[in-house]
Amino acid sequence: MGFWTLMEGLLLFANALAILNEDRFLAPKGWILAELHQTGKRNSLKGQIVGLIHACQYMRLPLMLFNLIVIVFKLFSG
Repeated sequence: MGFWTLMEGLLLFANALAILNEDRFLAPKGWILAELHQTGKRNSLKGQIVGLIHACQYMRLPLMLFNLIVIVFKLFSG
């Protein structure tokens, strides 16, 4: 497995986290950032995962630009 394949996998993972809908998917399971701040469980594993999901959703525009760069690179490199 090469470095490029690893980077593509991480990009796909970030895309998957970015498209999760907070109202439909995360809120019924209690995986929203506001709830974890109220309970004080920000440093738990669940809190860290919710923080990662929130960060990926917040950084959608740079993620889209990075996707565009990867697509153009793949088109030219084959």
